[in-house]
Amino acid sequence: MRHLSPFDQFITQADHALRTVLGKPKITERSDPSVNIEEVTLSNDDRRLSAGLMRVNHAGEVSAQALYQGQALTARLDKVRDSMERAALEENDHLAWTENRLEALSSQKSLLNPVWYAGSFAIGALAGALGDKWSLGFVAETEHQVIRHLDKHLQQLPAQDQKSICVLQQMKEDEAHHATVAIEGGGAELPWPVKKLMGAMSKVMTSSSYYI
Repeated sequence: MRHLSPFDQFITQADHALRTVLGKPKITERSDPSVNIEEVTLSNDDRRLSAGLMRVNHAGEVSAQALYQGQALTARLDKVRDSMERAALEENDHLAWTENRLEALSSQKSLLNPVWYAGSFAIGALAGALGDKWSLGFVAETEHQVIRHLDKHLQQLPAQDQKSICVLQQMKEDEAHHATVAIEGGGAELPWPVKKLMGAMSKVMTSSSYYI
């Protein structure tokens, strides 16, 4: 594998950031899980609710991309880096699926996505620099918190919006798998204060992205 210079790494990360926030990042071979579900007409209130929730989830996937890229950049073991990069690719699927739903709901992505990406990339790089066991532990805890958010959104989404529900159900399954892989890879349990701080930061992101 060719060793990338610091400048090459900067260009690669800048390209990835632009693709994530503004463009169409590379996805896996999987198709949108809701593709065969019929689109229904929602009331204005239900459409706004679904759009707000899906905007939050899209912003969460932008943050997830940045976290994984930051962690992969500073990971010390090749197998950990490979695991991060595969998880990031699967998170790109989620990014595409949630963007599809926002377009179908005649809504837009969060205007704060560049902020979420920059902050999350820095956090991911720091987690990776602390060591692979802590980086993997950070992944596991992040995914567990995401799953709790997805559970809440699945309860809040209008029952007739089966396309959004289907997308979130598949995302939940993927996040659980990523958490399991991180733990099996040697992820350490994070200290309670760190978990609480992560939860507080997540609330700031979710409450802001719902509206903006």
